[in-house]
Amino acid sequence: MIPISKPYFDDEDLEIIQQPLKKGWVVQGEYVKKFEEMFSDWTGAKHSIAVSSCTTALHISLAALGIKPGDEVILPSFTWISTANSIEYTGAKPVFIDIDTRTFNIDLQKIEEKITGKTKAIIPVHLFGLCADMDVIMKLAYKHNLKVIEDAACGFDSYYNGKHSGRFGDTGCFSFHPRKSITTGEGGMIITDDDETAKICRSLRDHGAVKSDFQRHQDKYSFLLSEYPYLGYNYRMTDIQGALGTTQMKKAKNILEDRRRIAKIYDEELKEITGIELPLKDKDYIHGYQSYVLLFRPEIKKFKAIENQSEIRNKMLAEMEEKGVITRQGTHCAALQKFYTEKYGYTAKDFPNGNIAEKLSITLPLFPYMKDEEISKVIKTFKETCKKYLS
Repeated sequence: MIPISKPYFDDEDLEIIQQPLKKGWVVQGEYVKKFEEMFSDWTGAKHSIAVSSCTTALHISLAALGIKPGDEVILPSFTWISTANSIEYTGAKPVFIDIDTRTFNIDLQKIEEKITGKTKAIIPVHLFGLCADMDVIMKLAYKHNLKVIEDAACGFDSYYNGKHSGRFGDTGCFSFHPRKSITTGEGGMIITDDDETAKICRSLRDHGAVKSDFQRHQDKYSFLLSEYPYLGYNYRMTDIQGALGTTQMKKAKNILEDRRRIAKIYDEELKEITGIELPLKDKDYIHGYQSYVLLFRPEIKKFKAIENQSEIRNKMLAEMEEKGVITRQGTHCAALQKFYTEKYGYTAKDFPNGNIAEKLSITLPLFPYMKDEEISKVIKTFKETCKKYLS
C-alpha cells in the first residue's frame, strides 16, 4: 500500500530524541529553544514560540491578541475544523467565508461584506501549502483595524511575493503533525515580529507564567515558583519533540526539494487528463506542497450534480485503495460539520464552493523520497481510474 503521506526519519532523529531522556530534562527546555531559533532563522521571523499543536497556536494567538466573547472572527469555510474550533474556545463567533475553488483559499471578494462592528480578526488559511493573497487581506485588515492570524498549518516553506507564510499578520501558526513537511509527532509554532505579542504567547503556553520551569531551574533561588499574571494554558512542547524538531529542520531543505520534485512529476504526467484541475501555479507564489490536491470535475456547479459526481469520486478513490494507492479528500468544509450546522444553521447552499471542495477534491500520495516505482504506480492507477470514471 502506498500511503497518503509518510514522515521521514533517519538515524540522526533516533539519536537526538534520546538525549533529553539521558539528560533527564524532558519538558520544555534547551532543545525547544534551539528548535525555535532554527525556525526563526528559516522563516525570518523575530520570534518563534513552540507549542503543543497548531490548534493551540491559534488559540493562544487569539487570546494574546485580545479576542473575547461576543467578538467575530472571519475564516474560510473550507479548512480543518480546528481553525474554527480555536475561535469557539475564546467565546468569539467564527464567521465563515466561502472559498475560491481554484486556490482552495478564502474568496477575497466576499470578505468585506461580512465585516461588522463586532469583527476583530481574520484568519486566512494557507491551505495545502499555497498562500492566501496576503496583500489584499492585509489592506482589508488595515482599513477595518483587524488583527490577522495566519493559519499556516500547511504553510512551512510556502511563500507569497518572496515572503514566508506567517510573516504578514500579527502571528503565524504552524503544525508539525506527521502529515506536514517536517514533524515532531504533534506540535506547533507561533511566529511574530512583535515583542509584546511574543511575550504574552510564551506566558500563555505555560499556564500564564512569566518564567518557564527551565529558566527557573537555571536561576538562583530556583525553589521559588514563577508569578502567573495571566490565565494561561498547558500548551507546551516537550523537549523530546523539540529535539526531533532540530534534526527535522536540518533536513528540511532536502525534504521540501523532494516534495516539489514529485509535485512537478505529477503536474507533467497528469496535465492532459480532462475533468481534473491541477494545483494552481503562479509566479507570485511558491507552493510548499504539504499536499497535492486536485479538483475532480471542476466544471460542476449545480448542487444535485455535485452530489452525483461526489459518489463517482468516492467509487474512484475506493478502487484506487483496492489497487494499493491511498488517497484522501482535500479536507472538509468546517462550516458544514455538525457542531456548526446545529449552532448556526448553516447548509451546503451557504458555502457552495466549500461544498464542492469537500465533495470533489482528491489528494494524491506525496511524501519525501518516494520511490520511482511508487510514483509510477500512483500515476498509472490514477490515470486508469480517471479513464474509467471520466469517460
